[in-house]
Amino acid sequence: MGELVKGRLESSLPGLRGIVADDKDQEHALVTREGPTKGDAEIDQLYAEAEDKRLLKTSLLLDVLNISNVLTDGVSAMVDDSFNKCFTSTRPEPWNWNIYLFPIWVVGVVIRYLVLFPIRVTLLFIGFNALIVVFLLVDLTLMPSKRKMAMQRKLVQWMCSAWVAAWHGVIRYHGPKPTPGKNRIWVSNHTSMIDYVVLCSYSPFAVIMQLHYGWIAFLQKRILSSLGCLWFNRTEVNDRAVVAARMKDHVNKEDAIPLLIFPEGTCVNNEYTVMFKRGAFDIGATVCPVAIKYNKIFVDAFWNSRREAFGKHLFRLMTSWALVCDVYFLEPQSIQPEESPQEFAGRVQAMIAKYANLRIVPWDGYLKYYNLGEKNPGLIEKRRRVLADVLRAYLGKTSAAPSAMALAKEGKAAVELQSDGKGQKGTSSVASAADKKDR
Repeated sequence: MGELVKGRLESSLPGLRGIVADDKDQEHALVTREGPTKGDAEIDQLYAEAEDKRLLKTSLLLDVLNISNVLTDGVSAMVDDSFNKCFTSTRPEPWNWNIYLFPIWVVGVVIRYLVLFPIRVTLLFIGFNALIVVFLLVDLTLMPSKRKMAMQRKLVQWMCSAWVAAWHGVIRYHGPKPTPGKNRIWVSNHTSMIDYVVLCSYSPFAVIMQLHYGWIAFLQKRILSSLGCLWFNRTEVNDRAVVAARMKDHVNKEDAIPLLIFPEGTCVNNEYTVMFKRGAFDIGATVCPVAIKYNKIFVDAFWNSRREAFGKHLFRLMTSWALVCDVYFLEPQSIQPEESPQEFAGRVQAMIAKYANLRIVPWDGYLKYYNLGEKNPGLIEKRRRVLADVLRAYLGKTSAAPSAMALAKEGKAAVELQSDGKGQKGTSSVASAADKKDR
């Protein structure tokens, strides 16, 4: 009977998880059966014992993960961080781990760094500098005309071909060659600044690109600006508005050089593709998709501008065996009657991802340059306070279990003391009655 009452109390009290009655029929019978009930002190003791059992069976990690969605959200973000995966280079697996392969690897290092690299640097220095000198002479001596523009386009194409030769580029182009035309724009996925070099070695393009510093800025402003290239600073809102207006003017020209845009806005590791900006898809122009896929068998062409200088990136390319790449010029696309610019951008992105074998993720590439702690410090502090309040409340609940146990023990001692007092009182009354009878 006592065990059944205990099972009934344990199953009905809150917090007694994992303790149930052994027989449901007997438990149902207890509802209509009359009998003695437990005291408050004994009920508190049962509650405390059950809470101790629960705390012993539950691990600390499981309790921490169950206290709030704040922690589970953070853990989920760390486990499946698809944003940072877009900007992470894949390290090649080492293959020179035994005595048979290590000598071959050493020979390859010697050939790449001591034979191929000096030859490539020498040829690039002679050819590229000679083309720059010729380009500057044409720019300073000839008046603006179609002939001058054609010569500049050809010189830029030769410059890009010199760079591709310095990387031992093996580039395979698929599809029709781009031709100038009104109301057309070319869009491509973006892995590195060499994307533009790879495409221009086949056919010159005017490009919309972030303005850089140093010798790259000289090439952008002095050489590439002659092709009608547009530069901007991604942190300046005014630059975006000016570039958008100039882009529309460029597209509407009859004899304009084909305009190339990288709608992702940043370099991605050629395994993912982030959200396309809608700027190139809401001007009413025909969009020509271009898919670029690099083969990482010899070198990873991804340039992480936040961790690697562009000079170091070029050195890594020039000390590799070869740069292998496939370029796909896909069928031109136009916006559908009931299609929004964002849906149009997503459709073109899906075409490029299919040919380049890329995974589409819904992230904005500009988040790579966005520091939440600097932009919104109050938001992070508010999140920390929420987490601190949750942990403080949880620690208060766990410390309440020993205090309940202590109170239950004190209540049991009080009950025993009270029962002992009643027994002593009854014994003294019986003894006094017996003395009175003897008298």
